[in-house]
Amino acid sequence: MSERDQVLPRYGADSLMDVLPSALATLGVPGFDDILGLRLDGVRRIAVLLIDGLGWHQIPTAAPFAPNLADLAARAPRMITTGFPSTTPTSLVSLGTGASPGTHGVLGFRVAIPGTDTVLTHTHWRHDPDPATWQPVPTLFERAAATGLAVSVANRPEFTHSGLTMAANRGADYRPASDVDELAAGVLAGLGHAGGPPALSYGYFPDLDRYGHVFGVDSEPWRAAAVQVDALLDRVLDGLPADAALLVTADHGQLDVPAEHRFDFDADPRLQAGVRVVAGEPRVRYLHTRPGATQDVLATWTEILGDAAWVAHREEVIAQGWFGPVPERNLERIGEVVAICHGTHAVVAPTSEHAIKAMLIAYHGSYSAVEMEIPLLVSRARG
Repeated sequence: MSERDQVLPRYGADSLMDVLPSALATLGVPGFDDILGLRLDGVRRIAVLLIDGLGWHQIPTAAPFAPNLADLAARAPRMITTGFPSTTPTSLVSLGTGASPGTHGVLGFRVAIPGTDTVLTHTHWRHDPDPATWQPVPTLFERAAATGLAVSVANRPEFTHSGLTMAANRGADYRPASDVDELAAGVLAGLGHAGGPPALSYGYFPDLDRYGHVFGVDSEPWRAAAVQVDALLDRVLDGLPADAALLVTADHGQLDVPAEHRFDFDADPRLQAGVRVVAGEPRVRYLHTRPGATQDVLATWTEILGDAAWVAHREEVIAQGWFGPVPERNLERIGEVVAICHGTHAVVAPTSEHAIKAMLIAYHGSYSAVEMEIPLLVSRARG
């Protein structure tokens, strides 16, 4: 495997899964350490904003349209890593549990349910399988709430009872927020007032990622979403209580994938041969093979994709530490063969999956720096 543009997650040291444990340690919750060295002396309440798709390498592109973001990045520049794969469901559950992907088991955008040919799309997940069974690791919100800390989540109304919300955020007071104004208000309401009891308030903003997918990074709609990110930051920073701090981070970065760099699984019988179920996403494919076909699938995909991807046995990818520890119960959620795309390549599946997924402009999920490196920007209250 080439080592070009590969960023290994820094689990337990400098990664997204370490953000909330460090925040809880700052707030004095027993059992947590300030792994990230936030050193926020005197802070009694913390707001965490996760901007979907705002990778570290997107900040210079967004900066002309987001002066508050640019100022935060200039005053307190810090880059951490997300987990692998660098995709929203995996990242949100790592943030919410403080666990690596292999441990919590939400191992990608689309994951095959072991023992079946059914593929679970985590962003469309409701109640089947049961979220508490599929993802049994207690969330940090549950653990913090059990100590008496006020914990809340502000997010879109349609996500209130989703399986992904239950997997990542159960235990928090949920505040529906349809737009930037409601999101800012929900995050600030979750903090309470200066001098009150400690609190942790988390907010999620999806639109930068959404418009990047559909129109491309630095497209006009993406720039408009960056303006909305800045308005959100402005409102939250203006409203922070005097004893509060704001942490801004992301779940992954994003990159445009040109048409000529797309392999079509559904149009190439060679790629289909021996594959029982294709899961994962265009930048990271999980290939669940038919009995006895694993070696042939590995060889065929290696030959066809060439330098466009690293194609490897599941065990090799796990051994290198990309997922963190993977207990037996989660092992078969990863295909026997894993194909991780390099550069700006992707493997689309317009028939096997929803056709719109193959028509997007930008993607993420792989281990490039653009996808894996994310910001951790810290600010205290203005004034």
